[in-house]
Amino acid sequence: MPALDSSILLAFLQAGKEPVSGDRLAKDLGVSRVAIWSRLERLRQEGFVFQASTRKGYQLVQVPDRLHESLLDAHLRLLKVRESVELLETIDSTNSEAERRLAAGQEAPFAILAQAQTAGRGRLGRRWHNTKSGNLYASLAFRPFIPPDKLKPFTLWMGLALCVAIENHCKLRLGLKWPNDLQAPDGRKVAGMLTEARVDSDSVRELVFGLGLNLIGQPKDFPTEIRQTASSLQHALGTSLEVHATIAHILAALFQAWDEFYEGGWERTFKSRWQRYDVLMGHSVRVGLRGDPIAGIVEGIDAEGSLILRTGGGRRKVVSSGEVTLRKK
Repeated sequence: MPALDSSILLAFLQAGKEPVSGDRLAKDLGVSRVAIWSRLERLRQEGFVFQASTRKGYQLVQVPDRLHESLLDAHLRLLKVRESVELLETIDSTNSEAERRLAAGQEAPFAILAQAQTAGRGRLGRRWHNTKSGNLYASLAFRPFIPPDKLKPFTLWMGLALCVAIENHCKLRLGLKWPNDLQAPDGRKVAGMLTEARVDSDSVRELVFGLGLNLIGQPKDFPTEIRQTASSLQHALGTSLEVHATIAHILAALFQAWDEFYEGGWERTFKSRWQRYDVLMGHSVRVGLRGDPIAGIVEGIDAEGSLILRTGGGRRKVVSSGEVTLRKK
């Protein structure tokens, strides 16, 4: 009974540190006191700890480390997120699953989350490494019906929304490395983004925004080849992280960011957000994707999200896509 579990857990979240009466819960939810007791016992078996207080009720004092669908749903309801969010155990790729569901006609927007991916992918065909359960593997799906040229700043805008949400909720200021990486304050990568779209001649018909975010992994959890360059929010914070609340705040922010992008309101804060979270401004970089790499000093981005470089010859070069590496001084 996931819906009942979600409603019970929502009542505990709303109560904060105050005890919740079992009798009151039963009355508010329209079930018997025995049904409430039975669900609390089941939730205990799943890793929740409830502390009983004589004649006062129960307090929720501990939640599972592993992602729990009903608890995540309760946090989303607390934030009034109305879009469909589904948590799966294991999937090949959340982006692929979102694409399949769009093709099957599922109403959008919606989000697909997974405990683990067997074929998660990043930009340029790379695989996204899966670490300890509790990290965020998610894809948000939309049917925008907008001209393709209006989509260019989309990934950067969503990345900036992520930075704002994490700073507000976790008090951790990340940086956005053009075009699709989020970095911890020490420069290690904590997240990657991948936007995929089905585009007709004059319209973006289907749009999927994929996110892989390391929430609780430690550097030792990563493969040797990325151990020096990857991190997680928990490691960057240096303290524990409640993943359900964090994920709910992130999803709420991303859905809101989509609404602002679709309606056009994003342009009012795009520049100021970029100036706050950009990590490349003024740095000497090399950008390569196809053909010869381009080297230069980063001078920011233009209104469409393309990178502006000042090359060695003093020329201004605008780059719309590519892989950025910092050049050694």
